[in-house]
Amino acid sequence: MASNLLKALIRSQILPSSRRNFSVAATQIGIPTDDLVGNHTAKWMQDRSKKSPMELINEVPPIKVDGRIAACEGDTNPALGHPIEFICLDLDEPAICKYCGLRYVQDHHH
Repeated sequence: MASNLLKALIRSQILPSSRRNFSVAATQIGIPTDDLVGNHTAKWMQDRSKKSPMELINEVPPIKVDGRIAACEGDTNPALGHPIEFICLDLDEPAICKYCGLRYVQDHHH
């Protein structure tokens, strides 16, 4: 489940660059870019059967880590992950990966 969630998140992070390419192609054939983006967003927002990427990532519980530093790669498969991020867990609230949104918390053994 987490792997599918990460795949969905990674796809959502790729969309802005894909949209730019699509916008350039759409402009070349005479379709206003604002209409395409606005219509796509409105259509996506009407479908309440699908959850947004933020809703999906918030369903994943914080990952407990033994040490003070978590290393997040996004996925066990390097082709689906993101650059490694080392996250400091000194604070009490969960720390969030800036790439995929996974949350990490230090597991205290007291």
